[in-house]
Amino acid sequence: MHKEFVQPYQTVNGKFYCEVLRRLREKVRHKQPEIWKNIDWLLHHNNAPAHTSLVVREFLTKNNMTTVPHPAYSPDLAPCDFYVFPKIKLCLKGWRFVSIEEIQAESQQVLHMLTPADFNECFQKWQNRWDRCIQAQGDYFEGDGGN
Repeated sequence: MHKEFVQPYQTVNGKFYCEVLRRLREKVRHKQPEIWKNIDWLLHHNNAPAHTSLVVREFLTKNNMTTVPHPAYSPDLAPCDFYVFPKIKLCLKGWRFVSIEEIQAESQQVLHMLTPADFNECFQKWQNRWDRCIQAQGDYFEGDGGN
């Protein structure tokens, strides 16, 4: 999992996101050399303006980064939205923090506690959500069907 915290007052735009993608590519290259060598990985992000900007699309094309298409009016299909962020929120619920750094440190602790079983569960839920999205022909649907 690649994670980054956005600095206060930082605008998340296409230029900023390209820098995140550069760091992600380096992480994949170092940690998964076989996947990197074979260009055998897919990027899934949502349709946020920073993700769909021209500069980002050009970056992805130039670097042969294949993305999973994301329907325009879909429910939360990005694993961070439906799985990772809720886990962090649940673990930090009721806590009082003095600083942003404290929030970041506690959030990172939660992320480091995720197990391979958690990632398998997340992937299964991701597949189920995609199946529901396909069945709805990309139209919005309520809830996650118990997944």
